[in-house]
Formats: sequence, structure tokens, C-alpha cells
Amino acid sequence: MDDHLKQLLLLGREHYQKREFDKAEYLLKQVVEKTDRFADVFDMLGVMAHSRGDFAQAERNFENAVRLNPNYTEAQLNLMVTYNDLGKYDAAREIYGRIRSRGAAGGKGDPFAKGKIANMHAELSQAYQDAGMTPEAIGELERAVRLCPQFADLRTRLAVLYRDGGQTERAREELEAAREANPSYAQARLLLGVMMLSAGELEAAEKEFETVLERDADNKGAQMYLRLVRGRLASSERPPS
Repeated sequence: MDDHLKQLLLLGREHYQKREFDKAEYLLKQVVEKTDRFADVFDMLGVMAHSRGDFAQAERNFENAVRLNPNYTEAQLNLMVTYNDLGKYDAAREIYGRIRSRGAAGGKGDPFAKGKIANMHAELSQAYQDAGMTPEAIGELERAVRLCPQFADLRTRLAVLYRDGGQTERAREELEAAREANPSYAQARLLLGVMMLSAGELEAAEKEFETVLERDADNKGAQMYLRLVRGRLASSERPPS
């Protein structure tokens, strides 16, 4: 993540917490223009859209948040409220049914509470990361993942911290777990493909990038990396002169 994006996120979250919605929305929309991988950014944008009565925009933002993190409790609840505001009562009941079913299958603990606590750990992790306190940031994300191991976006964020700290094996384990938890989460597949490419696992990397593009044909990162990996594959198949 570049410094400008970090600053946008930090300031956007600060203004949001202070209920300075105009300033927060201006900054967070710039984040979305640069990357679509932060579920909490879409949730915040949804809350702000809902607060001014733009339920259609709120619906789109909450759906994006839930798509990125299918177990994001607050975003799911916000989406349920928005569906009700739009008269989509069946859709709201469906979401509630899925949440309750997952909670019943998941063992001990209230899934709503666990999800909320996990996201609180993730927010604290981000605050530590913004302050340059990486070990503390990793610890908070590890706690979040232990609470809710199916949160693919949190596993991916933890993988990035592991990778940046030189713990490549742990990073790869988290990305593989994120892929298993949510096969449609493009960011996990993209980063996993990059790790495979760096390790010389060209065919495996190619498959990951192709899968991303099957779901999102306009993903620029996947397009670029796929061209790179195919170029290397072609070079390796070329007979020596």
C-alpha cells in the first residue's frame, strides 16, 4: 500500500469516527477509486449514503462489503436494514437466515458478537499499522482470524503483514486459507498468484490469475501478471539456440 493510500484511509476513518461524513466520504471515495479490497470502507460509505436517504447507493456499498467479507456482521445488519427500507423484505429475511444458519453450524459463541469483535481487532490492527507498530498490528489480526477464520479479507491482510515481515510461508498459508474461505475473493488469489510466480510455480500462478479474470475480466493486476507469467512460460518452452 502506498503512502498516499495509507493517508487517505487514516484520515477517512478518523473523519468517519468523528461523524464528519462529508470529509470522510470525499476521502474514502478516493480509496475506492484506487482499490476495492477494504470491506470496512464500503461499509462506511454505505452508512453515509443511508444517513442521507440514498438507499440505493447504500445497498450497493453494503453488498460490496458483504461480497468482500461474507461474515462481516455489521455490514450484513446494515444491508438487512437497507433492504427493509427498500421494501426487499424477502432479501432481508434471506440474509438473516444465512447468518443464523452459519452461527448454528459454527459451534460455540454468538456469531454476531464474534464478528463484531473480530472487526474491532482489525480496526485496532490498522491503527497499530498506521503508527508503524507492525508486531502489534499482526497480533490483533491474528486474534481477529482466530475468532472468525472464515473472514477472507482479514486473512489476506494478515498475509500481507506476514509477507512484508519476511514470513513467506505463513503468508502463503493465510492466502490459501482465505481462498478456501471465499473462492471469489480476488485479492487473495491475486496475492497468492504473485507468491507462486515469485517461487517459480508458473502454471499454478497462471491458474490463479485466470480464475480472477473469469470473475472480473477488467482486473488490471491480474491482466498484467497473467501476461508476465505467460511470457515466462513461453520462454521456458523455447528451445535453446
